[in-house]
Amino acid sequence: MSAVAAPPATLPFDHLARLTDARGVFEHADHDVPRREHGYCLDDVARALLVLVREPEPSPVVAELTETSLRFVEAAIDPLGRAHNRMDVSGEWTDEPTTADWWGRAVGALGVAATSAPLPLTRARAMRAFLRAVTQHSVDVRAMAFALPGAAAVLQARPGSEAARRLVTTGLAVIPHGTAEWGWIEPRLRYGNASLVDALLAAGHVLSDHELVERALRRLDALLAIESRDGHLSVTGPGGRGATDTDPQFDQQPIEVAAIADAAARAFDLTADPRWRQVVGQARDWFLGDNDSGVMMVDVSTGAGFDGLERDGRNENRGAESTLAALSTFQHARAVGLPSRTFASAIRR
Repeated sequence: MSAVAAPPATLPFDHLARLTDARGVFEHADHDVPRREHGYCLDDVARALLVLVREPEPSPVVAELTETSLRFVEAAIDPLGRAHNRMDVSGEWTDEPTTADWWGRAVGALGVAATSAPLPLTRARAMRAFLRAVTQHSVDVRAMAFALPGAAAVLQARPGSEAARRLVTTGLAVIPHGTAEWGWIEPRLRYGNASLVDALLAAGHVLSDHELVERALRRLDALLAIESRDGHLSVTGPGGRGATDTDPQFDQQPIEVAAIADAAARAFDLTADPRWRQVVGQARDWFLGDNDSGVMMVDVSTGAGFDGLERDGRNENRGAESTLAALSTFQHARAVGLPSRTFASAIRR
């Protein structure tokens, strides 16, 4: 993302490959073994597609995983632009298509794939699926926050795309911009909080709305003030957090840290302010043990992410969401020019 040069670091996709079969990425794992009985979900496969197309020099394994993920996402979008989320191990969809979070994840991933994937055919297929999906919009804040960066990427590459522009402007009408009494956008932190900031930054940039960008940066500052403790990230747990909740929360989810890395990497890309690079480093270091429990949240040899940070350790399961959160965060660290403490250097230690 950034203009700062950094030596490329090879990220290990071993565990993601283990979680993936010919249909898609299995959602859950028992330790490091895929739980096939739980099947697949678009939420995770869209995350996988986003991470995979960001690899500038894909290995054969990454190329194969990209094809599998793109094929799943294409199939998930129905002719009306809505999205299925859940598929069982036999390949049957088990839900009705909607425009909930997974639709937003798919739109976000397809927009980036359509503009950034290394292969022209991948870009073309992703653009077709993107244009089908954005015939729908969502009224859900997080669904639109997940979708908006993909639409912004398409609008940046194709300024004449009315479909992408409509989604960006509609997203801004859905995502709150104001400030609650305690400094954050909403009265209570929920999940995917930094994704709201990332969406506002993407929209502000592509629309040349400098005031919106500045406002979003202030919201990111406010979020970090709430979700930092003793110099490291201390993110909100699944129960949410209000203004009076000040103690560390547990079962911290890696996806929350990855969302902070998304927003901080974009903030650095837009401003070149080294402070935001430092925040990306904090997100990376959370996975390497600089967190409330002092435990590693990634297996640096395989790229597997652990499912939750507990008070006295970690959840030893290594599902798709957590693995992709770790890989995404290390991609951002590489992109903003943080050459130390990458997977490779952690392995050497």
